[in-house]
Amino acid sequence: MWRLALRTLRFRVGGFVATFVAVFLGAGIIVACGGLMETGIRTAVPPQRLAAAAVVVTGQQSYQVPNKDPLDKKDIKSVPLAERDRVDTSLVDAVRRVPGVSAAFGDVSFPATVLSGDRPVDVGSQGHDWASAPLTPYTLRDGNAPARPGEVVLDAGLAHRVAVAVGGRVGIVAGGDTHEYRVSGIAVTSAGVDGGAVFFGTADVEALAGHPGKLDAIGVLAGPGTTPGTLRDRITAMLGDRPVVALTGDDRGVAEFPVAVGGSEQLIVLAAVFAGMAIFVAMFVVASALGLSVQHRQRELALLRAVGATPRQLRRMVLVEAVAVALLGAALGCVLGVFLGPYLYDRIASAGVIPPVVVFHQGFIAYLAGPGAAVLSAVVAAWITGGRAAATRPTEALAEAAVRRRWVSRPRVLLAVLFLLMGVGLFFVTMLVMRGQMASATAGPASMCWAIALALLAPGLTKVVIAVLRRPLRAIHGLAGELATINAATRAVRTAGAVTPIMLAVAIAVANLYTQTTQSEAAQRNYADSLRADIVLSAPLGGFASGTRDAVRQVPGVAGASDYVTSMGWIDSPYDSSHRESPWPLVGITADDARNTITAEPARGSLADLRGATVALPVEQAQDIGRTVGDTVTLRLGDRGTVDVRVVALLPARAGYETLLLPAELLAAHTTSGLPPQILVHAAPGADRDALKAAIAQRLRDHTGVQIADGSAFTTKFAEGTNTQALVNYLLVALVIGYTLIAVANTLVTATARRRQEFGLQRLIGSTRGQILRMLGVEAGLIAVTGIVLGTIASAVTLVPFSIVVNRTPFPSGPLWMYGIVVVGAVALAMAATLIPASRSMRSRPVEAAKAPE
Repeated sequence: MWRLALRTLRFRVGGFVATFVAVFLGAGIIVACGGLMETGIRTAVPPQRLAAAAVVVTGQQSYQVPNKDPLDKKDIKSVPLAERDRVDTSLVDAVRRVPGVSAAFGDVSFPATVLSGDRPVDVGSQGHDWASAPLTPYTLRDGNAPARPGEVVLDAGLAHRVAVAVGGRVGIVAGGDTHEYRVSGIAVTSAGVDGGAVFFGTADVEALAGHPGKLDAIGVLAGPGTTPGTLRDRITAMLGDRPVVALTGDDRGVAEFPVAVGGSEQLIVLAAVFAGMAIFVAMFVVASALGLSVQHRQRELALLRAVGATPRQLRRMVLVEAVAVALLGAALGCVLGVFLGPYLYDRIASAGVIPPVVVFHQGFIAYLAGPGAAVLSAVVAAWITGGRAAATRPTEALAEAAVRRRWVSRPRVLLAVLFLLMGVGLFFVTMLVMRGQMASATAGPASMCWAIALALLAPGLTKVVIAVLRRPLRAIHGLAGELATINAATRAVRTAGAVTPIMLAVAIAVANLYTQTTQSEAAQRNYADSLRADIVLSAPLGGFASGTRDAVRQVPGVAGASDYVTSMGWIDSPYDSSHRESPWPLVGITADDARNTITAEPARGSLADLRGATVALPVEQAQDIGRTVGDTVTLRLGDRGTVDVRVVALLPARAGYETLLLPAELLAAHTTSGLPPQILVHAAPGADRDALKAAIAQRLRDHTGVQIADGSAFTTKFAEGTNTQALVNYLLVALVIGYTLIAVANTLVTATARRRQEFGLQRLIGSTRGQILRMLGVEAGLIAVTGIVLGTIASAVTLVPFSIVVNRTPFPSGPLWMYGIVVVGAVALAMAATLIPASRSMRSRPVEAAKAPE
C-alpha cells in the first residue's frame, strides 16, 4: 500500500499542496509555541550580580492556594506573588552553620538613582550593601569601601556618566528622598550586569531599603570539595517547611529578578492557548483539503473498489498519502519553528509580559511535539476522510464520481449535535456563571465548539445560503449568476469544503479580536469610573517618602491628597474560593481623602475609618464569606505576609471588577518598593489646574524626578498597560489568522486548479474565457459570503454572552472597521485564490484542457 500511495502522490502532487502547507505552517507554529512554553516552565534566569554565589537562598515567589479545603496541603494551586517575598535577616546565621558553607552574605536591592545636577543618570540603577560585594563580579578599582554613613561606591559606568572621581560628591535619589553622598570608591565589573550599581554602607542600607529585618536573598559560597548541588540539598533540608528556596545554576537569577516568575506563568498560558488553536486550525484545514482531494478522486477510488480493493485498503492508502505529505511538511515546519520561536519571544518580552533576562529555550521536546501534533492532525483528518470514501459502495461511488451529493451520516450528525450542545452549554455558562474578565475562559472554547458544529453541518447550511442568494445573484449577474448558483448547489459538498476554511478564519478573527477589545475597554472604563483625581503625582525613581503627601496637602488650592498603592493578595480566613486562579486586586488609599478618591459610596460603614489594620470589602464578597462591618478577616498580601484586618466598610462593586481597599501605609509596607508610587490630588473648587500644578512642582522642587500630570493621565497610563498586553494577544491571533488564511488560499487554489477539464469543456461548447471567469467570480463571492455568514454566526454566539457579562450589553466593544477588514479580506482572498489559478488553467487550448486528467 505504501508503494501505491507514493506512486499516487507522484502524479497528484498539486492535489496535496494545501495539505502540505497546512501541516508545514501548523508544525512551525506549534514548535514556536512549544519553545515559549518550555521557556516559561524552565524560567532560566542566569545570575548577574550574584553569579559568584554557589547557592542563592530567597523567598519562594509563589503562593500555594487551596483549591477546596484550606487544610488540604495537597490539593493546591501555585500562583505567583505580586511582590518580592523576602527572608528574615536571622536566616543568615542558620545558613552559615550548614556543613559545606564557606560564607553567607545577605543581599538587598532597592532603587538608587544617581543625579547629574538635577537629572537622573540611570533610572534603572540599584542600591546594594557593600558587604554583599563578594557575591558580585564587582571589585574596587579606585578608593575604598564605604566606611561610614554618607559614603558610596559607584560602578565605573555611573561614575563616568556623572563625571565624578573618588572624593567627589554626588546626589542620589533613594528611599523616596534625595541626599548627597561622598564617593569613597569606584568599582568595575568583570561580567555583564543590567543597570548600574550603587553600593552603600550597612547603616545607610537599613535606612533606605524600607524593609528592616528583611533581606532579598542570601548568597552562599561553597567550601572546598562541596558541590553546589550538595550544598543546595543540605540547605533545603535545614530550611524545612519554610517558604524559602535554595537555588543553583540558572535558577539563581530569579532571586535578582523575581518578576520572572509571574511572567513565566503568563507565557505558559499564552503558549498553551495558541498552540491549541493552531492544532485546531490545522486539523480543520487538513480535513478540508483532504476532503476536497478525495472528492476529486471519487472515480479513481470507485474503480479501485470495483476491481477488488477493500474499504480497509482504500482507507489505508488515503492515510499513507496523508502521512507521507504530513511528515515532509512537519520536518520542514521544524525549520520554520527555529526562526519563529525566538521572533515571537522577542516580541512578547518587548511588550513586558516577561523580562528579557529569562533565557529562551526551544529544546527537543518542542521539536517532537510540534511535528507530532501536526502529523497527528493530518492522521485524524485522513482517517475521517478515508473512512467516508471507503464506506461508499463501488456503484454509488461511480455515480457520485462527477458530483457528490450525500453528506449526511450518523457519526456526522451525532458529532454536530454534540458540539452544538457543548456550544449552547458554554453560552449559558459564560452568561450565568462567569464574572468579569474570567468570562474569556469559556468564550474561547465556545467559539471552537460552534465552529466545529457549523463545519460539520456546512453542506446543508451552504445549500440554505445558496437558496437564499440564488434569485438576487441571478438578477444582478444574469447568466453568470445562474451558472454559479447551479454549480454551487449541485456541488454543495465540494462548495462546503471551500466554505469551511473561510468560516473558520472569520470566526477566529472576529471572536478573538472583539473579545480582546471588549475586555480591554471594559477594564479601562471600570478603572476610570472607580477612581477620581484632578492631578496625579508619580515617582518613577522609587516612590514617595513619608510626609510628601502632607506637603502636597499644604499647597493652596489643594482640597485633598491621597497616597495610591496597588498590589495583589488573597483572603486567607475565612476561606475564600472566589480567587483561586488569580489573586484579589488590592488598592491602598489614605482615609483622610478617601471620599474624593473612591467614587463608590459605601453601602455600610465609612472609608474615613480606613486606618491601621482595616479593610473595605465588596458587598457581595462580604456576604459570601459571612463577614460584615466590625468583623475581622485575615489577608495574605503580595509579599506572602499575613495581616488580620477589621472590616470598616462594604462597597458596591461591578461583578468581576471588585477590589479590596486598604490603608495605603499598610499596603505599601508589603510591596517590593515599600513606598507609595503615586499621589492623587483633589483640587479645591474653582482652583486653576495649571497654576496648581506649578505650585505643587514648586513645593516638591527638592523631590527629583516627580512627574505631575492631569487626572486623565491616570487612566491613560492604565489604558496603555492594558493595550500593551493586548498587543501580545493581537500578535499571536494574527499569527493564527495568517496561518488560516494561507491554508484557505491553498485549499481554494487547489480546488480551482482541479477544474481544468471542466473549463476546457465549457470553452468547447462556446463559453468564452471572460464568461467563465465571471461565473467563477460569482462562485467565489458566494463561497466568501457563505463563509462570512457562518463565521459571523460562530463568533456572535461567543461574543454575545461574553459582552453581556463584561460590558452589560450584547454588543461587543471595538471599532466596526475591524469586522470590515475581516469581511473584505475574506472576499479578496476567495476571489484571488479562485480567479488567478482559473485564469492560468485556461491559458492552454480548450481541447488540451478537456483531455486533462481529473
